[in-house]
Order: sequence, then structure tokens, then C-alpha cells
Amino acid sequence: MRKKDLAQAHTASTAQAHPAAHEAPAHEDTSTGLNTRKLLMWTFLASDVMFFGSLIAAYLIYRNQSLVGPYPPEVLDIPITSISTFVLLMSSLSMVLALHYIKAGESRTGRLWILATAALGSVFLCFQVYEFNAFVHEGLTPRTNLFGTTFFTLTGFHGAHVTFGVAWLLAMAIVATPGRRERMGLLLGVGGFYTAAVGALAIFAGSIPPLDNAVGLVMFLAGSVIAIAGSYNLITADKAQKTPISSLDLEISGLYWHFVDIVWIVIFTVIYLISASDPLPVGAALHGG
Repeated sequence: MRKKDLAQAHTASTAQAHPAAHEAPAHEDTSTGLNTRKLLMWTFLASDVMFFGSLIAAYLIYRNQSLVGPYPPEVLDIPITSISTFVLLMSSLSMVLALHYIKAGESRTGRLWILATAALGSVFLCFQVYEFNAFVHEGLTPRTNLFGTTFFTLTGFHGAHVTFGVAWLLAMAIVATPGRRERMGLLLGVGGFYTAAVGALAIFAGSIPPLDNAVGLVMFLAGSVIAIAGSYNLITADKAQKTPISSLDLEISGLYWHFVDIVWIVIFTVIYLISASDPLPVGAALHGG
């Protein structure tokens, strides 16, 4: 009996010393074999496929039906949009790397890749703001013609999806950041990054009408300094504290993010690669373009 008690005590002490080795992965006994939350995300994405499918179908139905310009070949900038598309596709790669490191137990490295994904998504949104502003200056708005209505509706809803995804990733990174100093550094870094981004748009693109170049320059410089200070706090914080990030939570957000990227590939093909080569309708030369 004494030997049995000693064996049980040894097993308990070993489990306390190496908890990760004795924690069985959580598994839900469901009829589908999938986690309930993951199944819910797949269901949502299936409904979103129908949502974007209807918007893309509407764009294709009304393609070349605009009676007045500007027309797609007059305003679409393929090189600029190709760069933004590349940036968004690279964010899918950073998301894969984030999930890889989280599953490998390197939570801090995984968190950096989560932040990189959010940053790349934000750069894509900056390109979209620049493009929308350029189109408005060219005279294209949602009320101008059928192309403007379907274009801004389709790309606007996609941009809203990207914005939600960026906010989701940032919230996940902030909540999983331990320690007051480290969390403050992350908040300063994120706030400085977006302040600098708005300033850059105001300076180099004129895409923020209420802001002039001087105000934009101040915002860009101040944001850059704040971002650098926050990054320094984040890097030099205590590394002994654990950064808890659930691989399941990240995998669910990754499903959403990859879906958004796939939808953009379809949008880019339909609008930019196909519509940009459409011939101008008869009488289009009367338009300023």
C-alpha cells in the first residue's frame, strides 16, 4: 500500500512540474467532429459567400451599363491596386506563421506575426482610402453611375470586413499581452502607427480632406515617435511573463482572414483585370476622360 501511495505522489509531482505534457488537448464530442465555435465560423463564412456572391453578380449584371462616365478604363489604376493586393496576400502568409508559432508554444513570436497581419491589413486599407479619394476627385461617386454604385458597394463592404478583421487581431494581441508596461507599449505602438498612417495619407496622397500638409506632417512625425517609444517598451518588457493566446481562437480568426483575402482575389479579377480592359461606350469621348 505504501508503494502505491509513493507512486501516486510521484505521478502528481511530475504532472505539476510538467503540466503541458499531461494536459490533453481539449476536444468537443460533437456529431460533426468539429469544434462548435469553428463550425459557427464556417456557417458564417458560407452566408458571407452568398452575400459577396450577390454583390459580384450585381456588378457583372450592370457591367458596361453606365450611361455617363467616368468609366472603369478611365479611373482604375492597375499598378497601385496590384501593390495593395500583394500586401493583402502577404498578410495571409503572416497569419499562417502566427498560427504556426502559437501552436509551437512560441506565443511571443506568434503575437508579433499577429501584429504584422494587422499592420499589413491596415496598409491595404490605406491604399483603399487613397483609391476612393482619387476616384472622387475624378468625379466618380456612388451616385455618379451604375459603375460607381456597384464598385463602391462591393469594395466598401470588403473594406469593412478587412477593418473588422484588423480590429479583431489587434484586440486579440492586446488582451493576450501580460504586464502593464508591455501592454502600454503595445497600445502606444498601435496608436502611433495609425496616427502616422493618417498623417502619411494627408501628406502624400491628400486623401484626408480636413487635414492639410502641415497638420499631416505633425501627425506623421508624432505618430512615428510614439510608435517607436511603444515598440521599445514592448521589446524591453519582462520576457518571463507568459503570453496566453489560444490556438483555436487564432485559427478561427485565421479562417475569417483567409476568406477575406480570397474574396479580394475574386474582386480584383472581376473589377480590375476584366473591367479595366472593357471598351468605352460610344460617346464616352464627350466625358472629360
